[in-house]
Amino acid sequence: MTGILRVLLSLGIAATALVTSPMATASVDPTVPGAIARVQSGGDLRASKAISSTDAYTRHRITYRSNDLTISGIMTRPRGKGPFPVVVLAHGYIDPEVYWSGQGFRREQDWLGRNGYVALHVDYRGHARSDSSPDGDLDMRIGYAEDVINAGLAVRNSRISYIDRDRVAVLGRSMGGNVVYQALAIAPGVFDAAITYASVSSNVVDNFNRWQRQRYDIGASILKAYGEPKDNPELWRRMSARNYFDRITEPVLSFHGTSDATCDIAWARATQKALEQAGVESRLVEYRGADHYFYGPWNDSIRKVGAFLDKHLA
Repeated sequence: MTGILRVLLSLGIAATALVTSPMATASVDPTVPGAIARVQSGGDLRASKAISSTDAYTRHRITYRSNDLTISGIMTRPRGKGPFPVVVLAHGYIDPEVYWSGQGFRREQDWLGRNGYVALHVDYRGHARSDSSPDGDLDMRIGYAEDVINAGLAVRNSRISYIDRDRVAVLGRSMGGNVVYQALAIAPGVFDAAITYASVSSNVVDNFNRWQRQRYDIGASILKAYGEPKDNPELWRRMSARNYFDRITEPVLSFHGTSDATCDIAWARATQKALEQAGVESRLVEYRGADHYFYGPWNDSIRKVGAFLDKHLA
């Protein structure tokens, strides 16, 4: 009996679906139940001396442990003694070949630092100075979700004096939106509140068809490992955060533009409907005519973020 099969049986998941799947080509179970079964062990958060500064905050390189990997990132620290609440940032897709540490969330990092929040920007595995993952795209972003969970656990376990370990939120954008949904479903209670902007779908089939299927090398590897969604629906269902929203305990605030040509507003509406059906305290704010990058309504949205954080990190 394989390790993956034992995990699925221990969770009460039928083994028949696995028998029809060639999933053994991946070294890690990419399903939400598989990640639930793994022990998450984030810790050893370390911050460098300041690498840059403004009148309101300093920026530091950081590392922490995400299970067996060392993950890098950038932390923005407000000036003052603290302790300050923390917002973990899960960035959208950027080709790892061109990504640099802390890339993304320029507006959010600045706003958080100026408004009394530590911003911890995660460099996912395989990005910047982070250790690489042997599975790459085959883990269906579950590894990124584990890196975000373990960033939250590293904050909770930190002894850094200016960090408030009892007030921790998470914010994800685009691809990082579903990374956040995965993280909330896998490890409820790590964060106190969650925010998403312009998220991809919480159904991995939508994301696969929209992006990964179009890249032959990646799409072919995924199909070889897991089969077509229509031929192996139970396995693909278990890889989708949406089907585990009943595990989420954190309040969720989501933003999406009706003219987002990258991530269809229909995805956000379907995710919000699923959150409501699962009984999650959640709200979707739609901005008419807004695109993927929120150039117009960002100022209004960040004011809503501020109110949301004030309420749930009080």
